[in-house]
Amino acid sequence: MFGQTDDSHYDYDEDLLNSRKAYHKSSYAGYVDIYNSHIPPCHRLHTSNGAKRILELDGHSLTVDDLADCERGIVELKLEDEARKRIKGARKFLEKIAEEHKIVYGITTGFGTFANVQISTEDMKQLQLNLIRSHASGYGAPLHPNRARMLLALRINVFAKGHSGISIENVDRMIAAFNAFCVSYVPEQGTVGCSGDLCPLAHLALGLLGEGKMWSPSTGWAPAEQILKMNNLEKLELGPKEGLALINGTQMVSALGALAVYRAQNLAKQADVIAALSLDVLKGTTKAYDTKIHKVRAHKGQNEVARRLRSLLHSELNPSEIAESHRHCNRVQDAYTLRCVPQVHGVVHDTIEFTKNIITTELNSATDNPLIFPEEEEILSGGNFHGEYPAKALDYLAIAVHELAQISERRLERLINHELSGLPTFLVKNGGLNSGFMAVQLCSASLVSENKVLCHPSSADSIPTSCAQEDHVSMGGFSARKALKVVEHTEAVLAMELLAACQGMEFLKPLKSTEPLQRIYELVRKISPAVEEDRFMHPEVQKVIELVRNNKIWEVVEPHIEVMANLENDRPDVLRQEMNSPTGLTLPPRDYARVL
Repeated sequence: MFGQTDDSHYDYDEDLLNSRKAYHKSSYAGYVDIYNSHIPPCHRLHTSNGAKRILELDGHSLTVDDLADCERGIVELKLEDEARKRIKGARKFLEKIAEEHKIVYGITTGFGTFANVQISTEDMKQLQLNLIRSHASGYGAPLHPNRARMLLALRINVFAKGHSGISIENVDRMIAAFNAFCVSYVPEQGTVGCSGDLCPLAHLALGLLGEGKMWSPSTGWAPAEQILKMNNLEKLELGPKEGLALINGTQMVSALGALAVYRAQNLAKQADVIAALSLDVLKGTTKAYDTKIHKVRAHKGQNEVARRLRSLLHSELNPSEIAESHRHCNRVQDAYTLRCVPQVHGVVHDTIEFTKNIITTELNSATDNPLIFPEEEEILSGGNFHGEYPAKALDYLAIAVHELAQISERRLERLINHELSGLPTFLVKNGGLNSGFMAVQLCSASLVSENKVLCHPSSADSIPTSCAQEDHVSMGGFSARKALKVVEHTEAVLAMELLAACQGMEFLKPLKSTEPLQRIYELVRKISPAVEEDRFMHPEVQKVIELVRNNKIWEVVEPHIEVMANLENDRPDVLRQEMNSPTGLTLPPRDYARVL
């Protein structure tokens, strides 16, 4: 039933199906409300309340953000007209080859080690069906329906390139299933990332053939044939090469990788904001963020983070009463977790950008084998299905994002440690009677420790498969799943730091932080009041994690950061801090109201 608390128990249940039959004619949004009320926020289904935007697939321009919108349930798919022509052209040429019974891998021959086994004309269709059935042998929990939907959209985008040889009728059937939010049961495990993600893509195709299980808004998991009939969807009908076209490619690693990148880029920006709040609460110095320091080490990410910190922290344009309270302290420099935020966070931003470029290229690449080139009348076998590119990039992403969690947990430790912060131990009154944020830091430390294990690169491994025909593989599916799990853990760790920083502000009142950071404090306080004495914190922690996961922290401060960035572009020294004080400006007076 839907009362399960993790992703590992989404199996079809007869009682569930019977209890939901009344909702066959209800809206998807209404069903989602029922579903979401029974499961944790991180596993909830998404839908839009209004009209969905149309995402036109052309095989060339799909973005990470587009694919994330598929996961969020806010788009419907349409095939671009030129893509439709390309698909038809490739299919026409392939059918000609099949009719002539020329020897072509995967069309008139078996697969892998059986590439030398010729297939008769009457067995060609059975060959493709056998391929899907035999390769649908995955293991583990199914992909969440939202994520299976990403996989389906991405597979359609690859077909739009016109090199796969699939029929336009089958592509249209796949689009119809996507738009009806009917997705196949796809186990998370079972791909080695070469020859493509054969196993999960076979499961994706199996449901569309009316076999195995599928998910729909009105039933949950149910027999695929029943789901297709209830939603007036046609089964796929496989001709020559179509089974191979459906399962050969890197779409599992790329789809999950795209989601990891999308969430990582939102998370990294918010990490900068949360670090700024912690620094102000810990009465740190902002001198380490001076433009001169970062100009002489011109990494893009480092300089961008330093500018964000200057924009958010104390200046004449953006005063902090907390910073003013220690204007003339004798602190020269802070611990690395505060002083080196631009350097540590900066490389994370650069890594995310690097990974995003790799994944975006992969989203719009033909990764089948063999590939159809109808204009040249060629069918070529190659190795575009090898997942090494996304696998390596996503291992790198996991390592980078983990660093946000690692440095965040150390800032959290500084916040709760009286010797380091000057604030009450564990950020609570009556310590001893109350434990305050003791266990919050403990939980954070456990997630950071798990991340360290998850950061071991899966793409460093290779186990030969298919009787050593596939003798080097990428293990990219695990790279993607690990990267996404590291992102999820890091979202939680940063949310815990945010909660602790807001609690620290309680002990500095009536002093306030800068206007944008004060707004972050107020946003958190709407869902999590100050801790006066011990209480059950788990629901509040989850709500703050959702703030981070939904990018709300960044949305609050983004307009302010844009204004400050424009001002600094106009006058590079406008946010500089004087050298003998952590906060004050020594610049000549200026009419800032006029500039703003």
